[in-house]
Amino acid sequence: MARVVIVGGGWAGTAAAVAARKAGASRVILLERTDMLLGTGLVGGIMRNNGRFTAAEELIAMGAGDLIRLTDQAARHRNIDFPGHKHATLYDVVKIEPLVRSYLRELGIDVRLQSRVRQVEAEGPKLNAVITDTGETVPGEVFVDATGTAGPQSNCSKYGNGCAMCIMRCPSFGPRISLAAQMGIDEIKGLRGGGGVGAFSGSCKLNKDSLGEELRQQLDSKGVAVVSLPPGLRKGQESLRDKACQQYALTDYAESLVILDTGHAKLMTPYFPVDLLRQIKGLERARYEDPYSGGTGNSVRYMAVSPRDNTMKVSGAENLFCGGEKAGLYVGHTEAIVTGTLAGHNAVRLALGRELLELPRSLAIGELVAFGRERMAAEEGLRERYTFSGSVFFSRMEKLGLYSCEPAVIYERVKKVGMLGVFTVVPISNSSRIF
Repeated sequence: MARVVIVGGGWAGTAAAVAARKAGASRVILLERTDMLLGTGLVGGIMRNNGRFTAAEELIAMGAGDLIRLTDQAARHRNIDFPGHKHATLYDVVKIEPLVRSYLRELGIDVRLQSRVRQVEAEGPKLNAVITDTGETVPGEVFVDATGTAGPQSNCSKYGNGCAMCIMRCPSFGPRISLAAQMGIDEIKGLRGGGGVGAFSGSCKLNKDSLGEELRQQLDSKGVAVVSLPPGLRKGQESLRDKACQQYALTDYAESLVILDTGHAKLMTPYFPVDLLRQIKGLERARYEDPYSGGTGNSVRYMAVSPRDNTMKVSGAENLFCGGEKAGLYVGHTEAIVTGTLAGHNAVRLALGRELLELPRSLAIGELVAFGRERMAAEEGLRERYTFSGSVFFSRMEKLGLYSCEPAVIYERVKKVGMLGVFTVVPISNSSRIF
């Protein structure tokens, strides 16, 4: 029997919960400090672009495509191209959270919202329990830290432009608390290409009703709009280096506004002054949805990455795993689902005394896990960001021949290395929607 406690209900935490349940955990408890699951997934919306298509199909072939298929179900647009990116799926950020929450509960996962963990109970390197703000002690055999790397407010003030009132909602639900840090394990901070610590979240969201009719119709019909900036409003290349999302550090994003339809109008820039934004045709009445202070700043990320091995086990802890940004300088929902899935799966393997799974580097997801860890050991690697969708890692995927948009080819690759269905160990009898 395995009792797995997961802290943090973003894409990594929810993926860890699903994977732990499918691996045979008798009890999976998911603790989320806010009143909704998915974290930045509530304002994200981009899937299957570039190498993320490959990673998504690898997960499906390996028996871990549950959350991928939910985003497919919630898609507003499919096969969308925008600067630097091909064949993207844009899911509806308004519809996705209820779908995921319902699915987790159908699987028998104990989802506890507004359950912020504030401290741990540990004996040396062994974690025994976590304690919430209400004083509840939640024991477990194995734990997964999926708390992310953004927040608290003091970090956004010290390393950014102050609290931008983002979807993390620290003032309402309290700051992120890292389990590894609570156990005395030194964590890693990412560095900015332009100097400094951390990185700004890479996009803002505008209320679609605040856009001009022509622009809004273009988003509804095509899913994307590229609006050229007047010369006086264009950004220098140096401004792109401070973004978390280095896959968007392209000239197109300095000279234009790229806007995607994810239910909100997703503006692919960390922030943009409102007065300047409203000088652009179609944006004369623009209003931010996230962050509310998107005219002056955005959240700061990569403040607390846990050291770990390629099974996602945290170094210096006996029974703690990590996923999402806690596991590396990763960007994106697919990347969070990959690392969270491996963490949740291996948590159960550890509890049952089985050998931990390390993914082969002949798969894109195995290469991401290993390469991201290797690069964190070097200072220059701390200035990079790793994602299937662009920048350093996508170029590596292409060079290694790991990028493919053909599901049959990807399936055969997974089959060749003996990984078909590896993440589905036991059937879940109490869910009629198991994928």
